[in-house]
Amino acid sequence: MSVDLPMPTNFAGTKGVPAAEGKQTAKEFSSDQEVRWCPGCGDYAVLKAVQSFLPDLGLRRENIVFVSGIGCSSRFPYYLDTYGMHSIHGRAPAIATGLATAREDLSVWVVTGDGDALSIGGNHLIHAMRRNINLKILLFNNRIYGLTKGQYSPTSEAGKITKSTPMGSVDHPFNPVSLALGAEASFVARTIDSDRKHLTSVLAAAAAHRGTALVEIYQNCPIFNDGAFESLKDSDTKADAIIPLQQGEKITFGVDGSKCVIHSKTGGVEVANTSAVSEDQIVVFDAHNPDPTLAFAVSRLTDAGVLHQSPIGIFRDVPRPTYDDQARAQVADAAKDLGDPATKLAALVTGADTWTIV
Repeated sequence: MSVDLPMPTNFAGTKGVPAAEGKQTAKEFSSDQEVRWCPGCGDYAVLKAVQSFLPDLGLRRENIVFVSGIGCSSRFPYYLDTYGMHSIHGRAPAIATGLATAREDLSVWVVTGDGDALSIGGNHLIHAMRRNINLKILLFNNRIYGLTKGQYSPTSEAGKITKSTPMGSVDHPFNPVSLALGAEASFVARTIDSDRKHLTSVLAAAAAHRGTALVEIYQNCPIFNDGAFESLKDSDTKADAIIPLQQGEKITFGVDGSKCVIHSKTGGVEVANTSAVSEDQIVVFDAHNPDPTLAFAVSRLTDAGVLHQSPIGIFRDVPRPTYDDQARAQVADAAKDLGDPATKLAALVTGADTWTIV
């Protein structure tokens, strides 16, 4: 089961970024570099979706920047004919923060993985979301360290046997969506590499959002963690495994809507058989609710072990002032108050406090 999302036509998230002249094509956003991922890697599908989606933004290629960290997904900037930076482990959000704050004329994207973003880069990620900087963060989650050959990652399930955990991991995994909602990110979504239509629609919604947009992408690693999301992709199981989130609609799933989500007695939500509850008990989902409580509760339905069920779609999409817009406004106000342009630099350097040494 998939989710059909409306395709935004007004990309408010890119206001201030110069528009392109004429219609662009996916080929124009594809570089001449050989794409080098393992055969069957989910990154290929995400790359094609991004290359085909970018022309819809209507922006000049020189005003789009992709910043990556370290990992298989971090090769992304090489394969796009835009500006880009292959930065250092976990620090892509920090570098992108500087770009987005200093250059309003740029559409800034971060490409990262579950190891890069949630381990060494964890603090950079949560503070970018907390500040609500105008970034679009694509978090590729294959639940393993792929580039370094198969160690367990912060999203690997407990008991995962890998080269670094031969007796099984004793770590409890992160739920990236729950983490983002806890950091009060203003846009949070989850999609799947193999669902091109849904992936593209989520990217469009993220681009239309002014502020930090985090999109978790379930992405298969055929070499070191093949089949991690098989229950969400197999035609025999995905109807019961995917919980589609559609704005303003009741949360039902399963064959012929046989299952639904209801409020639990503990204050969260739980799955029930639709035939066993009344219509008014079924949760109506609202991603635009300023209170993230319901979105967080729904995010907890994700199975932390072998994924038997997982909500897919946009969890949160709310307006909130962005850090970079406010920082630029403060700079503009300060410059205005300084008066004569010839004295601005000196005034900024010396400040208001001076001392006389005798």
